[in-house]
Amino acid sequence: MGLTRLTCRQASRLQSQSLDRELTLSERLSLRMHTAVCDACTRVSRQLHFLRRALRDYPGPEQ
Repeated sequence: MGLTRLTCRQASRLQSQSLDRELTLSERLSLRMHTAVCDACTRVSRQLHFLRRALRDYPGPEQ
């Protein structure tokens, strides 16, 4: 897949997929280009990163 102009739906799908797998270089660049001009997708990206950090840092139930 070469660099493509993403729709918000495609960007959202890639943002979700990035939680489960490493995106290809072209996917990362396309997503970065999209979020550079789309405020809504930028907010979604920030929220996903916040949730990922919060879950990673959550200590879990005490044993």
